[in-house]
Amino acid sequence: MVKKFGDTVVLNGLNFTVDKGERVTLIGPSGSGKTTILRLLMTLEHLTDGYIYVDGDPLTHELRNGKRVERKAKDVANVRRRIGMVFQQFNLFPNMNVLENITEAPVHVLGRSKAEAERRGRELLEQVGLGDRADAHPMQLSGGQQQRVAIARALAMDPEILLLDEVTSALDPELVGEVLGVLREVARNTDITMLIVTHEMQFARDVSNRVLMFDQGRIIEEAAPDVMFSDPKEERTQAFLQAVL
Repeated sequence: MVKKFGDTVVLNGLNFTVDKGERVTLIGPSGSGKTTILRLLMTLEHLTDGYIYVDGDPLTHELRNGKRVERKAKDVANVRRRIGMVFQQFNLFPNMNVLENITEAPVHVLGRSKAEAERRGRELLEQVGLGDRADAHPMQLSGGQQQRVAIARALAMDPEILLLDEVTSALDPELVGEVLGVLREVARNTDITMLIVTHEMQFARDVSNRVLMFDQGRIIEEAAPDVMFSDPKEERTQAFLQAVL
């Protein structure tokens, strides 16, 4: 795949696969293209060239009669619905309470009944340790609590793939642990495929099956976490890890 912003090439000839149920972490310096990959999967950015496939289905473009063709919006939406994302910023609706934030999309996008969506929403709030905050509004919650609500909101859509984009970067240091603890439980207790961008290297070591090191829009090294963090082969990876660990 290729992604350009104007004349700037952010991703150039990128090609990698994430297996079903696999948890893959992308590491590397800021500006190396990691978050751009997640935004392309969420169709928040558009590929300049190439293809993205979700379980064999093309996401935004397909090859038809030898030509790269844009897919219809409804076809894109059908594939995109299988992907959930938790952002750096919580992006909760301030005018809705916690439970309403979680049930809005399942009701209006998935067509679930309000009762079913609320039952599942309360179940997820218990899972993220916020069962008693269903009626609170976002401004009444700490940053860590808001991010846990955002995780519950993403899980309420029953995604096959969960994208995590620096989910602790906007949090005070003492709140990071509670959010990572919830995500460790999700990784341990579900078979959701996870694509993770993080600078929390211990978290990456704990939950990943595989770690990819990015630099200037390319994968320069990939390995199991124990190998990547204890014996990286590339000098660029060694320098990066020495700086962040």
